[in-house]
Amino acid sequence: MKWLRFQIKTVTDAEDIIISCLYDIGLEGAQIEDKQPLSALEKEQMFVDIPLQEEEDDGLAYLGFYVEMAEDGTLSLMSDIVEKEEILSRIEEQLADIRQFMDIGEGTVTVTETEDIDWINNWKQYFHQFTIDDILVIPSWEEVSPEDQGGMVLHIDPGTAFGTGMHETTQLCIRQLRKYVTSETRLLDVGTGSGILSILALMFGAVHAVGTDLDPCSIEATAQNCQANGIGSEQFSLLIGNLITDQKLQDQVGYDCYDIVAANILADVLLGLTPVIVNHLKQGGMYITSGIIDDKESVVVSALEAAGLTIVEVTHQGEWVCVTARK
Repeated sequence: MKWLRFQIKTVTDAEDIIISCLYDIGLEGAQIEDKQPLSALEKEQMFVDIPLQEEEDDGLAYLGFYVEMAEDGTLSLMSDIVEKEEILSRIEEQLADIRQFMDIGEGTVTVTETEDIDWINNWKQYFHQFTIDDILVIPSWEEVSPEDQGGMVLHIDPGTAFGTGMHETTQLCIRQLRKYVTSETRLLDVGTGSGILSILALMFGAVHAVGTDLDPCSIEATAQNCQANGIGSEQFSLLIGNLITDQKLQDQVGYDCYDIVAANILADVLLGLTPVIVNHLKQGGMYITSGIIDDKESVVVSALEAAGLTIVEVTHQGEWVCVTARK
């Protein structure tokens, strides 16, 4: 499969209006490359698992749009078959109109051809083995070195589901799980993603883990990662759905039966989740919450206390917070 990439060099202030105008002519799914620093809200919402290297903002932005190209060289745009020159002409017309009322910088357009874009696997170039304390986290396409053979090794491929362990929030959760998991622990992992927290809890000695996730992609990711780490189906089960609103899912998960609930999600989601979670925790059970940007710490702490939980520990890494509480 071949694609044409139309890239526009502009300024960051013009990103939104250009994307909106080009959406109207059928160009969707803009790829934005700029050096604008992320706000606290954006960091929380993006929850980037492979940390970004932020550079000094130079005010420039590059907007890329991909259009599928047929064997005869024609392009599909909004169900129309068009030529490259037609799309280029439409883009330049839109940019000329925008120039009349705002600065768009150079506003130049470059067109390049790309074959066989592997949207799912391209991220692999950024994910390499690393350690979390004494745990080696390694993807399937890398080898465990002889000196690491005797230690704890977690084989993890997130695929299209969230979870490599590189993010500070995940590492905060892992350390808390290691602290509180026992040989009798039954874990509920809300927003399980790739299954990393459940798998590690089982490796730490937990007897069973149940995961829930909104994304069906989690099914394949967790199955592959469990197999890679020798976790059997009798040790881990995954349920798809929204635990906050789905009564049937809440019934399937079970009540008053978990020693630990881990929720590495987002602060705003934790506010609605916490009053539900208390029903699934055993008396004395631990609630490990993460995905909390530092300026939301007090809000989450207040929500946990309002649900009748006792704050046991608050830990930090970078701009991120993990709050652990007891029922």
